[in-house]
Amino acid sequence: MSWGYGAPRHDGAWPPSGRGSVERSLRVVHAALDAGVTLLDTADMYGPFTNELLLGRVLQERRADAFVSTKCGLLVGEQHLVANGRPSYVRRACDASLRRLRTDTIDLYQLHRADPEVPVEETWGAMAELVAAGKVRALGWCAVGARVGRSRGGRGSGGRPHDETIRHLARVQQVFPVACVQAELSVWAPEALAELLPWCAARGIGFLAAMPLGNGFLTGTLTPGAGFAPEDLRARHPRFTAEMMAANQPIVAGLRRVGARHGASAAQVALAWVLAQGPTVVPVPGTRTAGRAAENAAAAALVLSAADLAEIAALPAAQGSWD
Repeated sequence: MSWGYGAPRHDGAWPPSGRGSVERSLRVVHAALDAGVTLLDTADMYGPFTNELLLGRVLQERRADAFVSTKCGLLVGEQHLVANGRPSYVRRACDASLRRLRTDTIDLYQLHRADPEVPVEETWGAMAELVAAGKVRALGWCAVGARVGRSRGGRGSGGRPHDETIRHLARVQQVFPVACVQAELSVWAPEALAELLPWCAARGIGFLAAMPLGNGFLTGTLTPGAGFAPEDLRARHPRFTAEMMAANQPIVAGLRRVGARHGASAAQVALAWVLAQGPTVVPVPGTRTAGRAAENAAAAALVLSAADLAEIAALPAAQGSWD
């Protein structure tokens, strides 16, 4: 709602301006909570800051209905993102997020990115102090964007894309328990299934599946070649060129076939696939419309059969680099 994703060019400019757009976003969050969603996942860098401010208005009324997750450690620079893991910054960032979210406690505080200039143990120790102070209930590690070593070919192409993440996790586990890890996981980006998810499951660590709808591609609602607003990250993403979107349409077609047997949308099948990867896996789809929020929530009731899962596993690997 506040950063990263823009409307397709034929739908108008993004970000929207004016009070009306804010009110629409508030209605979407309320609709998600009404539909049974409990996890609200955000970060201080989204906007920056505006997404936390938005959620704060909802939480002022419905704090008891939500499990609140936000992140620190990644700043929006003039031309690129900058990691900051200094303990002094972590403390200030947490206090600022608490004010914007209008809450006394953050349920899950995630490190958005490891700072190469600061030992991760120091950053994690500062975050653990926030738990001791009662400002945070649990700590999580966000591996979204940590694509070191990621293979280029998608499903079945081999490679060890999460080695560095696992090394970091093993180190910070010695300082304070990692409650969950957030990393990308979807039908067209299943790399976490190879090592990262099993590593977490073996240690009782929860897994937040980021981008479970493939940045919107797996919904089947995007038209190849339609283009994206300049502010939209997908405008520069190799998998979202017209050529690659057309090449990956068989994946969407497969999700639709499975969905047709259940009276479900392609998006709901994609989310149900993520949920089928284990009891500790929770997808975190995003949306800007109340209808889609309700549709996403309804995917929790969709149980895929072994035959459904086998059919999805047999779909062609996604084409296009993530680099």
